[in-house]
Amino acid sequence: MNAVKAPFYREPATDPLSLAFDAARRAAAEGEVPVGAVVVRDGMVLSVAHNRPRALRDPTAHAEILAIRAACAAIGDERLVGCDLYVTLEPCPMCAGAISFARIRRVYFAALDPKGGGVEHGPRVFNQPTCHHAPDVYGGLREAEAALLLRDFFRDRREA
Repeated sequence: MNAVKAPFYREPATDPLSLAFDAARRAAAEGEVPVGAVVVRDGMVLSVAHNRPRALRDPTAHAEILAIRAACAAIGDERLVGCDLYVTLEPCPMCAGAISFARIRRVYFAALDPKGGGVEHGPRVFNQPTCHHAPDVYGGLREAEAALLLRDFFRDRREA
């Protein structure tokens, strides 16, 4: 699995959003869009992942998808009932669909994504009548920090 589990797996989740930011910084260092995600259940971290579509040559290798896959493998179930997802950017429609199918309880995200978001922007996946499960959503946490990380990444790419 491409999500980072050790040394985080089964460690107390004292600040999961900080772990997500650490993962986002790893993504940037690898030339990937700096997005990180963490899945937590009962106060324990199940998975930590960052964007890897370029490295894996997989357009679905978003941080949220990789974190969900690793958490499902960790608990041996396709549903993440009672789990919370922390992510540094508003999930896109694809990731929002996966979050719904996984039955994640709560989603906490940092920066809003007016162009590509699927939760507060775009199709607003969780507000659709066809959505089978809508988690509680809390957005805008440490938004300025996440926006700066993204802005710096794309500025550096343009200058290179």
